[in-house]
Amino acid sequence: MTLHVAVIGSGPAGIYTAEALVKQAAEQVEVDVLERLPTPYGLVRYGVAPDHTSIKSIANYLRRVLELPQVRFLGGVTLGTHLSVDDLLGAYDAVVYCTGAMVDRKLGIPGEDLPGSVAATDFVNWYCGHPDVDPTRFTLDSSEVAVIGVGNVAVDVVRVLAKTSDELRATDVPHDVLERLEESQVKAIHMVGRRGPEHAKFTLKELRELGELANADVCVRPEEAVVLGGDFPRQIQGNIKVLQSWSTREPVGRPRRLDVRFWLRPVEILGSERVEGLRLERTRLSEEGRVVGTGEFETLPVGMVLRSVGYQSVPLPGVPFSERTMTVPNEAGRVRDREYVAGWLKRGPTGVIGTNKSDAAETVRTLLSDLADHEETPRGSIDALLAERGVRPVTYDDWLAIETAEAELAKTLGRGERVKIVGLEAMLRACRPS
Repeated sequence: MTLHVAVIGSGPAGIYTAEALVKQAAEQVEVDVLERLPTPYGLVRYGVAPDHTSIKSIANYLRRVLELPQVRFLGGVTLGTHLSVDDLLGAYDAVVYCTGAMVDRKLGIPGEDLPGSVAATDFVNWYCGHPDVDPTRFTLDSSEVAVIGVGNVAVDVVRVLAKTSDELRATDVPHDVLERLEESQVKAIHMVGRRGPEHAKFTLKELRELGELANADVCVRPEEAVVLGGDFPRQIQGNIKVLQSWSTREPVGRPRRLDVRFWLRPVEILGSERVEGLRLERTRLSEEGRVVGTGEFETLPVGMVLRSVGYQSVPLPGVPFSERTMTVPNEAGRVRDREYVAGWLKRGPTGVIGTNKSDAAETVRTLLSDLADHEETPRGSIDALLAERGVRPVTYDDWLAIETAEAELAKTLGRGERVKIVGLEAMLRACRPS
């Protein structure tokens, strides 16, 4: 008897789920990993900063899972467009949803919808070559930019803005994007946090990288780096020590300047036709530990605001979804009969890439327990259904052809190991030249 499972999403959560199914199943299992894009790996490909090659190397591990004989990659297939939940349940014994958290939370302040006010995920998708974002989307013609948030995504965005195009030339940044970065007029970058240094969410390693920027002076105001006591974990103690050391630095006149700011919250994005400024209010903690305004304001003369205040998932067609938690309601990964969930869609945007491995293992244990005594019933062929609807999935071999084309492009341009090909049509031409 063979267990047939569909995994929706090919990021770390989806691929770890496929791996757990192969490892944990006592019987024969066949796993189809369905992905709306022609490319696998999710945030590893489209969320990790291009200069973080050591983190991106996790793709080598994920690759080995997709190459298991029990696992099949089907790219270019979208739930709700090409297939419904009923279609999936008619073709598989179980379905696991692993589509992650794809959009940024909003600030909820006036002026947020002005041109020049954008989600950090859009900017990250841009410099990572995501096919949903036009490579000409961003023109960095503003001398000052604000990044709202003090987590690792904000640090990545700041670092890319601060670096020269030459520093990124050996990475896989799409060539059109690299040219835009080369023309950047950005001189000052403001990274803004509502709370103090002890509340920042970045990791010590990421923070230290900012201090090593060759193209930007990194500045912290001494009064904003003050931390009043507290028995903090080692990670936070390290962050505080680094930030306080920066508060004693003198700028040396590098081409760009990064101001790391604390105890400020955005209250309004200013401008008529586009962003012209960001109004901030000084904050403090109330006795209950909530962030409250002090009535003291300042305005930054920025022409772009990038918000990085957290991710959230979006509903999938036909799948239960909680607007309160922005996740799929579940019990240890179980959604309802033969439907399961893993990753950020299951627990919210918490943890690191590796957290998805234990999370997926829990969901798979639930699934296998539920289906331990299932009777094999006739299943419809997903291949026939897709063919009937004119959908030709991108296979794993097709994906390898895209990878090869990206390596060849890098060689042609004299850049690193690979340069990302941008756009669905261009990727499909790379794997299906005829």
